[in-house]
Amino acid sequence: MALELIGRKIQMGNVFKEDGKRVPVTFVELLPLTVIQVKKEDGPDKYSAIQVGWDPVPGHRLTRAEVGHQKKIDGKPRRKLAEIRVDDPSKYEVNTELPTDFIKVGDKVDVVGTSKGRGFAGVMKRHGFHGQSSSHGVSKTHRKPMSSGATDAARVFKGTKKPGHMGNERVTVRNLEIVLFDEDKGIVAIKGAVPGPSGRLLRIIPLNPA
Repeated sequence: MALELIGRKIQMGNVFKEDGKRVPVTFVELLPLTVIQVKKEDGPDKYSAIQVGWDPVPGHRLTRAEVGHQKKIDGKPRRKLAEIRVDDPSKYEVNTELPTDFIKVGDKVDVVGTSKGRGFAGVMKRHGFHGQSSSHGVSKTHRKPMSSGATDAARVFKGTKKPGHMGNERVTVRNLEIVLFDEDKGIVAIKGAVPGPSGRLLRIIPLNPA
């Protein structure tokens, strides 16, 4: 399990390569991650991982339990926490900042995020149904799903494509390419689109870590 990056989606744009080709990309601002806790298989947690935090805030903005959990951290406690599974947690120490130089231009990554919420949607928008005919004789059933399936069971089977809540779910886009990486500014450009609106948090998982 490789080390991951956590970033905030900025916006989509374009990057021009040396040969003049235009590449559509998504710009992501990498967050500075501080190690809050180290979990080991031979410890009470029984698995290997590191807990990281970002977004420092004054202690009075958090509960006493949250502040006490971060009592070994220098400066302000972090508002946001996340966990990253790693193979060897002994390489990391509490209160240190994770590096970002283990990725480079040309690397392939998986990007995990939360898709945009679309609210309650019908079957044409949610599942791509083509709808009923719009010609003469079709009476107010243009966008309806029609039959629900078999009648002998006298119930609707689980998994049937129906109207319902759409979006706002965990989505993973696989095998995207790093097109640009500015380590000083903490900006990375990923080829293609990634889940969620601008400002949404993303997890960037390298597929070929150094």
